[in-house]
Amino acid sequence: MLETLIHTFLLSLSPFGEARAGIPYAMLNNVHLFWAVLVGTVANSLVFPLLMWMIDTFSRKFWPFRAYKRGVVYFSRRAKKIVGGNVEKHGFWGLMVFVMIPLPGTGAYMGTIAANIFKINRKKAFIAITLGVFISSVFVGTCSYLGLLGWQNL
Repeated sequence: MLETLIHTFLLSLSPFGEARAGIPYAMLNNVHLFWAVLVGTVANSLVFPLLMWMIDTFSRKFWPFRAYKRGVVYFSRRAKKIVGGNVEKHGFWGLMVFVMIPLPGTGAYMGTIAANIFKINRKKAFIAITLGVFISSVFVGTCSYLGLLGWQNL
């Protein structure tokens, strides 16, 4: 079980699935709903401080390089397009709702980038992203549980 929880943690931390992939993985490997949601939420909530640290560090060191600037501008424009005006208009609540929607292109990674682009206060952004991740994790966990329950009753 420990190995499955470690895989769940790493999958929930990765940008390829976040907790939306980690929680179903854990539940498919017979991890209790509570532990799957807890590990997935904790791992996915760590995205904000880690990514903000990386953004700050890389921007400070690599900003003089043209290729880095172009990449930052590209991802910033893409994030603004995906996030839309909701985060800019609604701030905290817009960011929370954006992160909690369990669809591709939303989540803690894009929410962190959006918080950085729109200069949302870091404490408020962390709370908004953590709340969004928690709500999304509970939703995904509940759907996974009900799906497994239905699959077992076939």
